[in-house]
Amino acid sequence: MNLIIADESPSEISDSIKNQLFAKAGTRVDAVKPAVSNAMLGYEIETEEDEASVGELDNEVETEEED
Repeated sequence: MNLIIADESPSEISDSIKNQLFAKAGTRVDAVKPAVSNAMLGYEIETEEDEASVGELDNEVETEEED
């Protein structure tokens, strides 16, 4: 809006809008890159819930008694 009020050229206004949109898109892409790359390579992403359930399973080890 400041560029419109300052009577800048339409190409400068357009370039400024594009730069801002690319910056926002780049931030979002960087945020999801790890999840997408892991999904593409077949890796599963462990969440805090998964780690908690693994810890619970480790604590519940059964032992067999010998006769």
